[in-house]
Amino acid sequence: MKNILVFGASGHGSVVLDILEKSKEFRPVGFVDSYIKKGTKKYGYEVLGSEFDLLHLIERHRIFGGVVAIGDNWTRRRLVQLIQRMVPGFIFINAVHPSAILGRNVFLGHGNVIMPRVVINANSSIGDHCILNTGATLDHDGIMDEFSSLAPGVSCGGNFYLGQCSAVCLGANVIESIHIGSQSVVGAGSLVIDDIPDRVVVFGSPARIIRSRMEGEPYLGGGKDESAFQSRLNFTA
Repeated sequence: MKNILVFGASGHGSVVLDILEKSKEFRPVGFVDSYIKKGTKKYGYEVLGSEFDLLHLIERHRIFGGVVAIGDNWTRRRLVQLIQRMVPGFIFINAVHPSAILGRNVFLGHGNVIMPRVVINANSSIGDHCILNTGATLDHDGIMDEFSSLAPGVSCGGNFYLGQCSAVCLGANVIESIHIGSQSVVGAGSLVIDDIPDRVVVFGSPARIIRSRMEGEPYLGGGKDESAFQSRLNFTA
């Protein structure tokens, strides 16, 4: 089994850890987290240091690669970019729960997290560092661009496109042949029946544009752990 690191010891990180523990290919050796003190135990694993300790950790623990367990799309993107600057060629693995169902001719990029009971139907394409959360469904010929996410219970019809860093939130439904631009957010429980442009928030049934969004604007309501990552990444940018 290949030794890997989990970046982010939040609640989201615990779910990613659970997926990896069920893997027959990867062995998590610990967390990398810039907010939690080195040596702290989280979910039975040690916080080994921050991302700035990465080169040392790779050598010491014979690390094959890792996965970024940060729920916010923009923050995940920033952390991935930092890791790539520090360790060019670092390998990001896919964490796929064994209960997930992937149809024929499904393409997966790198660094994706696919949680329990996810269904990805035939001819769909998932870019790098996406999240498909618990029970989400992506129907045939769906496309998720890099750093995008589907929250728990989201259901998307066929020929769906989700732009870079965009998020469809808890329990939303999207009819077939919908295009959602980059860095947009679909509010929880919404019904999307029309295309959505870049950098907006939509909500309701049917979903309507509520307001515009700034680049990198948080949308999860955030725990302090992910807020700390955001602050740290802004400082190191």
